Amino acid sequence: MTEVRFVDTTIRDGPLSLWANNMRTGQMLAVAEDLDRAGFEAIETIYEQPKKIVRELREDPWERLRLLGQHYTQTPLRTILGRFTRFELSPAVLFEMMVECLARAGVRQARVSDDWNQPAGWAMRLRLCRAVGLEPILNLIYSLSPKHTDEYYAERARQAAALNPYRLCLKDPGGLLTPDRLRTLVPTILANASGKDVELHSHCTTGLGPLTALEAVKLGIRTVNTGIPPLANGAALPNVFNVARNLRALGYQPVYHEAAARAVSAKLEAIAEREGFPRGAPVEYDQSWYAHQVPGGMISNIRHQLQRVGLSHRFQATLEECARVRQEWGYPIMVTPLAQFVGTQAAINVIVGERYQQVSDQTILYALGHFGGQEAIEALDPNVRDLILDRPRARELAAWEPPQPTRAEVRARWGSPGVSDEELLLRYEVGEAALAELRAAGPPRSEDALDADQPLVTLVAELTRRADRRYVHVQKGDFSLTLQRTRP
Repeated sequence: MTEVRFVDTTIRDGPLSLWANNMRTGQMLAVAEDLDRAGFEAIETIYEQPKKIVRELREDPWERLRLLGQHYTQTPLRTILGRFTRFELSPAVLFEMMVECLARAGVRQARVSDDWNQPAGWAMRLRLCRAVGLEPILNLIYSLSPKHTDEYYAERARQAAALNPYRLCLKDPGGLLTPDRLRTLVPTILANASGKDVELHSHCTTGLGPLTALEAVKLGIRTVNTGIPPLANGAALPNVFNVARNLRALGYQPVYHEAAARAVSAKLEAIAEREGFPRGAPVEYDQSWYAHQVPGGMISNIRHQLQRVGLSHRFQATLEECARVRQEWGYPIMVTPLAQFVGTQAAINVIVGERYQQVSDQTILYALGHFGGQEAIEALDPNVRDLILDRPRARELAAWEPPQPTRAEVRARWGSPGVSDEELLLRYEVGEAALAELRAAGPPRSEDALDADQPLVTLVAELTRRADRRYVHVQKGDFSLTLQRTRP
């Protein structure tokens, strides 16, 4: 039987899509041993949202990566490389330092993205990956528009393959792929990939993720990105158990160790129960996603913006405005940060009541080509571009160039003698005050690493944090434990 393999996204896309990135380092380490022996081609994680991890979870994202790298001895640890900062234009040297730090932390592969699928963006990132020994996987990001045709993907696949990456990945962050669309798209990409392996990464946002995974395999793809429940389905990746079971029914041989993956699932269920985290569940098909293409994580943010100004009833109109803005902007791929720029401007248009009367700085920078270069400028409706740039703030930004300091200049500003590159990058993103609070919080909580097989230890750990009790006695059979606080 034809073998099909899996890349695991449980501790990357799972927490990001379903748990608002609230999964702690200890909870990831609790499943690390079983995840490592589950036989996946790679395990994805990421240096992402350091402001969230440092300020809210009081954890060090670099320490997280180092600890994970130490635990994954059988399976390559993979990360995602897009931008250093998600919504800002940061100095290129910071991106270079980040790639070096990722390699030192134990990352061995990098899935490389460019917001516009542009070869220049790929080439820069591939050069940096190879310099530090990371195997690069190039993302062909899927989008739905009049310009994103089979011919478009044939050209981009040829350009990607010419850079000689480890493999290619058909990335569908919005879950927009359908079995019908795959029937021409996958053969086109495979025919133009110069023999490079191609894997599939498609979310379940529209409910079609499991079906597209099966169809992709039928068409020749042999590696599928999946997740382990409860960190699968919903806005995350397809459930590996479901995909594997259906592949067997179709005559394929899924290659992974199900018992180890089941052990991961059991521990994640215990964590979800203890923390009150939601479980990913299959969603019903929703045709409206194909009109606005707003990523699932943005929907709640748009609702929040409208609620703050008393315009909750304009939610549907805002989604329709997203589709209109995207068309005027030349159909940018609805992926971070472009999707957020489109959604924010659409919300402003609806809230103000007059289109483009007010615009964000990101909208102006987009119109100036800072997010997409000449391709973005040429794709933008000329009348809309004139409307965006006809204001004092736009003329001010037109004269501005993003600073590109040298490494020495960066270290002089954000570093000091003895400060590592990892801490320097955190200082740039979160500030020294937040890092001081992080250090005061101490190492990752040990109780986060406790799994479902240790409920009593979990209970005791929780009780020791209670400041309103001085005496606790636990009795179970012949086991007896007394805890007594000797000081107030």
